[in-house]
Formats: sequence, structure tokens, C-alpha cells
Amino acid sequence: MGMFQVKVKVANPAQPEKFFEEAFWVDTGALYSFVPEDRLQSIGLKPLRSRELILADGRRERRLLGEALLTVEELGETLTCPVIFAPPGSLYLLGATALENFGVEADPITQKLRPIAAVIG
Repeated sequence: MGMFQVKVKVANPAQPEKFFEEAFWVDTGALYSFVPEDRLQSIGLKPLRSRELILADGRRERRLLGEALLTVEELGETLTCPVIFAPPGSLYLLGATALENFGVEADPITQKLRPIAAVIG
């Protein structure tokens, strides 16, 4: 699938006035969204737990996980989503969990997020 970017606002749920905006790569192969830890710390976001991850190169690594308010500009919607505290300098990735939370799929042809019907049960 072709990769593309969307503009995302990342805010601290406890203090929504603390935020930053960044272009995120839409990554349907990543379960969680990936955000450099220094940027999350700059808005006062605290980790809640840790998760073992398998990185794209096959390495296993334990990283901290927190929850942030994500606003995807093209959707005009804000939801709380899990985010991984990535090493400084990492790419910003919008993962499958966030895409499912927003009820969208990545359309590689139009390079847009497209709403999908939610399946219940």
C-alpha cells in the first residue's frame, strides 16, 4: 500500500490546551500510533503502562504506552487513542488502532482516510 500523511493534533487529555500538530504517516501495518517521546513529554503526557512491540525490522522492544487526544484534521474529529512513546527522532505514525477508533480506512489511491461502516457483533 502507498503511504501518505495526514495532519494530526496531539493533546494531553488532562490538559487539552497543551498540544502540538504534526504530519503523521498513515501506517495500517502498525497496531499503535507512534510518537516521539520527547514530543509527548513536552505536553505533559504520562505513560500508563508498557507494551512489548515487534518493530518493522523484526526486533522486539518494550516501550511505554499512554493515551492522547488525537484530532485528525481532515476528519474534524477528536478521540482518545493509545500512543507509543517512541524514541526521539522517530517517524510519526498513525496506527490501525487509531484508524479503527475513528472508523476509517486508508485509501491508497486517493491518499485519503475514508469512513467505513462499523461492524458490531
